Parts: sequence; structure tokens; C-alpha cells
Amino acid sequence: MIQIPKHLQPVLWSSNVNKLEPEKDAPYIIHQFLSYGRFEDIMWVFENYPKSKITDIFITHPYKDYRAARFNFVKNHLLNLKDRNLNEKRY
Repeated sequence: MIQIPKHLQPVLWSSNVNKLEPEKDAPYIIHQFLSYGRFEDIMWVFENYPKSKITDIFITHPYKDYRAARFNFVKNHLLNLKDRNLNEKRY
């Protein structure tokens, strides 16, 4: 079972880490880390969720908090979705 460390609370500012359910709240958790996290925070996501789940959530649950540069970094480099035509306006 995934435990969210308390030191990650600043990235998950709109929710209490003690009340988050890592599976149920995975879209929120993953997108928060990908869009706002530092490198160490993003690595925590990749260490605790399978890349296939991260990619699936990124594609099927768009999140309107990404800046253009971060969106492109996540899409093209972290998730290697260069060939996917994702509507940036949904992110």
C-alpha cells in the first residue's frame, strides 16, 4: 500500500495527505506532482505508481493546471508521448 509522506504535503496543498487514498485519489496526486512537483517529487510518483498508470491518467484525466512548458516536458520527455496528439488546452 502506498503511503504519502508528510513532507510531500506542500505539493498536495488542497488536500490533507493523511486523508488521501492513493488509489482512489491517484489522478489528483499524479497530476499535482507532474504539474507542480520538483524533480524529487516526480521521482516519488514514478517509484510508487506504475508508468502505465501515470500515462493512462495523464491521457484519460486531463488536468487544467499545466503551464505549456511543463505540459510539453511531461508529455514529450517523462511519458514519451511525442507522437500522441493531446489537446494542450485541456491541460
